[in-house]
Amino acid sequence: MKYGQWIEEWLEYYVKPSVKEKTYHNYKEVMRLHVLPYLGEYELDDLHLETLQVWVNHLSRYGNCKTGKGLSPGTVGLVLTVLQKSLRSAVEADKIEVQYSDRIKHPKCEDRRIQCFTLAEQKKIECAILKNPRGKYFGVLLCLYTGMRIGELLALKWEDVDLKKCVISINATCRDGYENGKHIKIIDTPKTKSSRRIIPVPIQIVPHLRLIKKMSRSEYVISSPCGEIPVRTYQKAFSSLLNKLDIEHRSFHALRHTFATRALECGMDVRTLAEILGHQNPNITLNRYAHSMMEHKIAMMNRVGQFLK
Repeated sequence: MKYGQWIEEWLEYYVKPSVKEKTYHNYKEVMRLHVLPYLGEYELDDLHLETLQVWVNHLSRYGNCKTGKGLSPGTVGLVLTVLQKSLRSAVEADKIEVQYSDRIKHPKCEDRRIQCFTLAEQKKIECAILKNPRGKYFGVLLCLYTGMRIGELLALKWEDVDLKKCVISINATCRDGYENGKHIKIIDTPKTKSSRRIIPVPIQIVPHLRLIKKMSRSEYVISSPCGEIPVRTYQKAFSSLLNKLDIEHRSFHALRHTFATRALECGMDVRTLAEILGHQNPNITLNRYAHSMMEHKIAMMNRVGQFLK
């Protein structure tokens, strides 16, 4: 049996019934772009270690389909994870007796530096938004003070917002999709079990939310006169805002990183922050953000230095 045939069978009968739709489509796309063009015509029994290692090395050097450059170690690791799952399933299904993917040498993965906005940049963004808090950019401010992901923000409905208790319930997320020749917004369940959470809203944000709700004609907190806002459209709007303010471009996710960094700088304990961010383990939060607080570290060290007479 050719590996490409097994992939079709594996995705349809093993993956699709057991994972979220988004995960299924991600696996399918990984296979289509990075695996099938190189390994699809191989017989399952011919996927030896040397063949797989040559393929991985190729991905690291030339695997980007658009630029011809190498894929990042993180992306190669993701592709390898999907490949390994497919071959382990092939062993369990008695399609092959042994698989070699667990012995592949992974490319060295460097720690990605967390990108967040400086305090001065954050204030610049906030001032621009507060000039017209009912505008489309209010969601940016909301993310700066709640740490929500963009999918959670754009899936947030007014029924999820309790303005009396000053809390937001994260019950859904969203992503862009394509159906019947049209771009659509697909509502999905939260990313993980811990992603379904309740976030207290700073009281300074609540009056703005009340005003927006009063004027809103949509079931969604963040919307436009044309209706729902797709994820990509909102990302582009955010990039446009940064350009207008002459701030170095960072991804929308940098707002979440900025929230986490400011929270730690204010003295929030790691466990509380992990629950607000929806992390399954506080160690994830600590490892991800402890090194992104240089300004805070300098201030703390200078306070220690005050003991020197």
